[in-house]
Amino acid sequence: MLNKNDVVTVEITDIGVGGEGIGRVDGYTLFIKDAIIGDVVEAKVMKAKKNYGYARMMEIIHPSADRVEPKCAFARKCGGCQIQEMSYERQLAFKEQKIRGNLERIGGFDRGKIDAVMESVAGMDEPFRYRNKAQFPFGTDKEGNPVTGFYAGRTHDIIANTECILGVEQNQEILEIILQYMKENRVAAYDEKSGKGLIRHALIRYGFATKEIMVCLVINGTKLPKADRLIKKLIQLEGMTSITFSPNTRRDNVIMGDSYEVLWGQGFITDYIGNVKYQISPLSFYQVNPMQTENLYGLALEYADLKGTETVWDLYCGIGTISLFLAQKAKQVYGVEIVPQAIEDAKNNAKINEINNAAFYVGKAEEVLPDYYEEYAKTHGGEKARADVIVVDPPRKGCDETLLETIVKMEPEKVVYVSCDSATLARDLKYLCENGYEIRKVRGVDQFPETVHVETVVLLSHKKPDSVINVKVEFGEGEGKIPLDNIEKRAESYKPKERVTYKMIKEYIEAKHGFKVHTAYIAEVKRDLGLPMYDAPNAVEELKQPRKHPTQEKVEAIKDALKHFEVI
Repeated sequence: MLNKNDVVTVEITDIGVGGEGIGRVDGYTLFIKDAIIGDVVEAKVMKAKKNYGYARMMEIIHPSADRVEPKCAFARKCGGCQIQEMSYERQLAFKEQKIRGNLERIGGFDRGKIDAVMESVAGMDEPFRYRNKAQFPFGTDKEGNPVTGFYAGRTHDIIANTECILGVEQNQEILEIILQYMKENRVAAYDEKSGKGLIRHALIRYGFATKEIMVCLVINGTKLPKADRLIKKLIQLEGMTSITFSPNTRRDNVIMGDSYEVLWGQGFITDYIGNVKYQISPLSFYQVNPMQTENLYGLALEYADLKGTETVWDLYCGIGTISLFLAQKAKQVYGVEIVPQAIEDAKNNAKINEINNAAFYVGKAEEVLPDYYEEYAKTHGGEKARADVIVVDPPRKGCDETLLETIVKMEPEKVVYVSCDSATLARDLKYLCENGYEIRKVRGVDQFPETVHVETVVLLSHKKPDSVINVKVEFGEGEGKIPLDNIEKRAESYKPKERVTYKMIKEYIEAKHGFKVHTAYIAEVKRDLGLPMYDAPNAVEELKQPRKHPTQEKVEAIKDALKHFEVI
């Protein structure tokens, strides 16, 4: 074990979820910011735990062959780009390996199977200037001047910078106009500590296909003073279509308010993904990389391989982006999304595209689909509801187990899983493949170059027997017959395992290790291992609240219990 302030030389072999380089010294794991795979660095340990620690990079002794000069001068300070110092080719290779590693480690799929279904990650020709949306916080510098830029990594300290090379070039001119308006009219930036000041954030959206621009100021109040002076400057910019403000007087980290008001123009801009048109308001969810989104949804459509006769469910449908893509080739598409405003946008987008075979419902996917399945059986004399294709595009936490159970019951011919987190993806694929499905294709899509994030699209198909063989079997005593006690033994071996509860885990740990553990600790360890946590909803809810984390001793005890009960 290393101690705080130890200085070590370490080779970086992997990248962590936050973009930190990962290296090992005599089996002890170190996380080192700004180091990339292949670097050999000298690092000083800043925080030492029992099995791992965090270190500051002091010097690069041997730079990685994949290390490049970052294009942005603020790449190290800013929390936006975690791996800009890694060549783009190596970024793509890292992301493919990340998907492979999670499928193998969490999903339990063997390497041969992964090799057979894995396709290379779809990258970009130019991995900069791809974001159609940016949100810039405002603050005040030491001289009292308003500033904007981005937060430094893991802080709310603003790095003054109006040019981000991931965003469109128009952002810089817009931000300079807003800053000038604030100086000339003495409009103060919001101060998080005091809760005073007016301008909190600027949201800028840009339509790559239409060239339309939206500016929405998030303000700590209900009125923007001398707004006409700001409008006069902004409307001189080519493509300016919508100028709005969103009131947000809450003392929290949520950027947008619950509503917005139009100052000039209309309350939305339009853009296209492929030949589908979308209206996007300040509050709409819309993928930030339109070029790769078209590739992502095109891949989902290719995997679905629709012939025009299929019924398709699109779960977690947002504003209907995938649904409307699918509706062009399907007989009927049903979209489900928990956010009411998103469903209103989805219905409107279907209307403006004259798509009549897509219907949208507000609700939790894990509640709507199971309820539909049960209600269908009641109203159709016990007949099972079914779908030809089910598409899921869940948030980072993946699919609820209740939803996965319903998918299995509905027995769609194909499941297309679009994921923003390959760890929870691997967990859910394991469940589906243990319940009648098999993976046919897997491909990563690089939606977020210069960061550690990667989207993944997976095609699963329902297993079908290749053929049927009739075998005559006789039971009883005598030659050629199968003894009945053999059948009894075999039946015993096929009995489902006892369900392992949180209570059982807690009792085992207290008996063996002599201390108690909270259910939230168990849920946290299960989550980190990519295991379902749904049988303890209160514990899952606690994970969202500020709280203490389990000590390493308790983590190891929980893992020991999970091994004991053959959960892992």
